[in-house]
Amino acid sequence: MINKIAASVAEALAGVADGATVLIGGFGTAGIPTELIDGLIEQGARDLTVVNNNAGNGETGLAALLKTGRVSKIICSFPRQADSQVFDGLYRGGKIELELVPQGNLAERLRAAGAGIGAFYTPTGFGTELAKGKETRVLNGRPQVLEYPIHGDVALIKAERGDRWGNLVYRKAARNFGPVMATAARRTIATVHEIAELGELDPEAIITPGIHVSKLVKIERIATQAGGFKGAV
Repeated sequence: MINKIAASVAEALAGVADGATVLIGGFGTAGIPTELIDGLIEQGARDLTVVNNNAGNGETGLAALLKTGRVSKIICSFPRQADSQVFDGLYRGGKIELELVPQGNLAERLRAAGAGIGAFYTPTGFGTELAKGKETRVLNGRPQVLEYPIHGDVALIKAERGDRWGNLVYRKAARNFGPVMATAARRTIATVHEIAELGELDPEAIITPGIHVSKLVKIERIATQAGGFKGAV
């Protein structure tokens, strides 16, 4: 019987090795799997390469992981913002390596990994520092840059609902990088707020089929003072 539901975050994260490339979903704080990041901090893996849309906000979530000093490299599109003080300090101190990738290229490099594409050409970044040292060609009269897939050892993503086979449904914009990261990693671990019975999820609404998911963990929604739900975004 296929049952991908883990009893705890710790159980789901067991086996994440030192030196792993970790794909972490989220766009800013929307759809970021905070519970899995906190679990990874407790798990203790070191010398990690992290792939995310940005480089952390404030002192929690991804920023808290960076603050442990166990991330040696980050691949992202928006490393600096008003509350990126943790990354700023590490980068200025030479304690973390940055690979800056335009957001569209980041999504496509992840998608390429999941689709088995060896490399692709894109006009994005041509003529800039981001294309330095990369192969370029003119295709159909337009300069293009050769980019390679980003493969992950593990992906940490957040969904809204899932079933024991690992099928996932997302909540609106919280979907963001989750689906492409799930296909690009050897192992995918997802949090969900609800566990559905088999057959209960509308097949037309399933964005990530269970074949791409290794483990899922149910997490509770956290009520805010304003009466909303922190876990719902």
